[in-house]
Amino acid sequence: MTITESSPTVQSADFQAVLARIADAGDAIERERQIPQDVIDAMVDQGLFRLLVPRSVGGLEIDYLDYLAIVQAVAAADGSTAWCFNQNNILGTMASLMPESLAQEIWSDSRSILCNGPPQHSNFVQVDGGYSVSGRWNFSSGSRHATWAVGLERVADPTALNCIIPKGEFTFIDTWQVNGLKGTGSFSFEAKDVFVPASRVYLELKTPREDGPLYLIPRSLFFGSGFGMVALGVARSALDAAIEIATRKKPQEQTLLRDQPAIQRIIGQAEATWGAANAFLQEKAVKLWRKALDDHELPLEHRMELRLASTHAIRQGALVTDMAYSVFGSSAIFESSVIQRKFQDSHAITQQIQGRYEHYDSAGQYYLGFEPSGRMF
Repeated sequence: MTITESSPTVQSADFQAVLARIADAGDAIERERQIPQDVIDAMVDQGLFRLLVPRSVGGLEIDYLDYLAIVQAVAAADGSTAWCFNQNNILGTMASLMPESLAQEIWSDSRSILCNGPPQHSNFVQVDGGYSVSGRWNFSSGSRHATWAVGLERVADPTALNCIIPKGEFTFIDTWQVNGLKGTGSFSFEAKDVFVPASRVYLELKTPREDGPLYLIPRSLFFGSGFGMVALGVARSALDAAIEIATRKKPQEQTLLRDQPAIQRIIGQAEATWGAANAFLQEKAVKLWRKALDDHELPLEHRMELRLASTHAIRQGALVTDMAYSVFGSSAIFESSVIQRKFQDSHAITQQIQGRYEHYDSAGQYYLGFEPSGRMF
């Protein structure tokens, strides 16, 4: 059981066709700061936003390792698309923590896609039949193609009251003037005195309704390992682009880049760095998944190892992309350069909470016999 391209889902002709469409749309994704609707439609038609939704409510509930392989493949095609793909899919696991009637309502529509974001401020006022909801939630990746938004209000740390708001009942705020992951369209969304029926407001269950091993994995670790794969996918495509340009670029009448010892060393080091980070994340994902399958539990050891490997994949992915960037030389600085977007995306990924250096601290504390700080594992 390994994360490889031998996965029948990754290898399928239909999925490969979708990857080609994503890659071809790269310039438009960057320019328009969103994934084109025809690409979203192609992904929806294959159920690619329902991979982690329970089968009981119409989802695919696929193998965790297959899921990670798919994320990495999408990221190699386009980083922004993979970021949204991972975010939107992981929100599908919320179906196991909400009332089944609400999960059925949302995912009875095959085109349902969730987005969310941390609250800047929120206020849920109980009224007859439900709640009057006001608030603003930021960094909502994929919000422009999502059909529902998840707003939350902290009740008591870490407990949160969630509400599900259909598109059309909230307002987008364009705050996404960024370099890196532009195509995620991670706008803010705002609600002002929006009535939300009681059936769409809930406290998350402490124990998932679903028995499947997928729903043992904390969302923070799902996000971490998924975004680790996004980072590795972007880095892989950056390194492949560097190898390709080295075979044809001859700077300032010198020899081809591929013939220069300095370039050969960079490529060798980059391959080793990428391979090590990829293997480390695979190893820990396999170990955790086997434990979930065999014993239906996830000890701290397994969760901490996956946290460390996920964060390390994000940081090393950016390092590999930096190596690839250096191969391009002055060509790299132009917006038209294939490496420019990959460079920006890689570094944007490191700035997200899953890539923070403090996760190394938590791991170090654990291995030294201390109680690890934080709650991201």
